[in-house]
Amino acid sequence: MSTMATIVFFIFAIIAVASAWGVVTSKNIVHSALFLALSFTGVAVLYILLNAEFIAAAQILVYTGAISIMVIFAVMLTVRGDVQESNTETNKWLWGTGVAGILFVLIALVILTNENWRVLPMPTDTGGTVELANLLLQWYMVPFEAAALLLTIALIGAVILAKGVKESK
Repeated sequence: MSTMATIVFFIFAIIAVASAWGVVTSKNIVHSALFLALSFTGVAVLYILLNAEFIAAAQILVYTGAISIMVIFAVMLTVRGDVQESNTETNKWLWGTGVAGILFVLIALVILTNENWRVLPMPTDTGGTVELANLLLQWYMVPFEAAALLLTIALIGAVILAKGVKESK
């Protein structure tokens, strides 16, 4: 990895982690949703650095585009009252910090005790993101479109539930 790629990696890794922290600590739920979109975008750049362009594009389209916008719409359609007071206090800081610390130590121990974690297998000439795209858009086109239709129906249902249905008498 070149020096420039290392610098880009650290910049976007910090952006992804800091925005994930913003999701958890923000008192405004709309700001949390926007931090979530920023975190997804940071992860997409990390996929690009791993030469996984198709997964990065899917990350941007599916997570940053569709899921984040759907979360923002759901929040804006369902939140009643003042949005500033939607998440006034979190009481579980000590538990969250403890679990995160234990998980960090366990992952660090696994990485440091494994001698061959830096050895990657030789890449094969077949497969890759192009074959994944062909499978997704040829063989699995119907399930792919069914999932898109299901997400659209779920969003319409959320809008109807949020607005309330007027009963005719």
